[in-house]
Amino acid sequence: MVFKVNIADKKGLTYHLDSNSESIIGLKLGEIIKGEDVDSKLEGYEFEIKGMSDKAGFPSIEKVEGILLKRALLTYGKGMKDKRKGLRKRKTVRGNTISVDSVQINLTVKKHGKASLHELFPEQGKKKEKPAEEKAAE
Repeated sequence: MVFKVNIADKKGLTYHLDSNSESIIGLKLGEIIKGEDVDSKLEGYEFEIKGMSDKAGFPSIEKVEGILLKRALLTYGKGMKDKRKGLRKRKTVRGNTISVDSVQINLTVKKHGKASLHELFPEQGKKKEKPAEEKAAE
């Protein structure tokens, strides 16, 4: 099983990698994970698990324990983007634990390693350029 891992740094850049590591199965949202557990290149790093989604695209919620799917009653926030006042909606969400059904895992950097993420992933981490139409309008 391959996990799609997104690593966000404090500069607002995101780095993507695929990880085959099985050591991250069973970890929960909000836990700290060592970089070596994700990929051998990330030695010395520490990450916090901020979010994940499963193979069907359902987001995980911290309130739901375990790996199961659940129809939770949500207000505005993670898993629901409708901002109408007082609205509550029942939506399907995934539990807060990483399982074999998880596909995408979102991490933030808590402690940096020896090499910077830009050095480890030189093809990534570039700021997106504006399209030609927007440049012409300026």
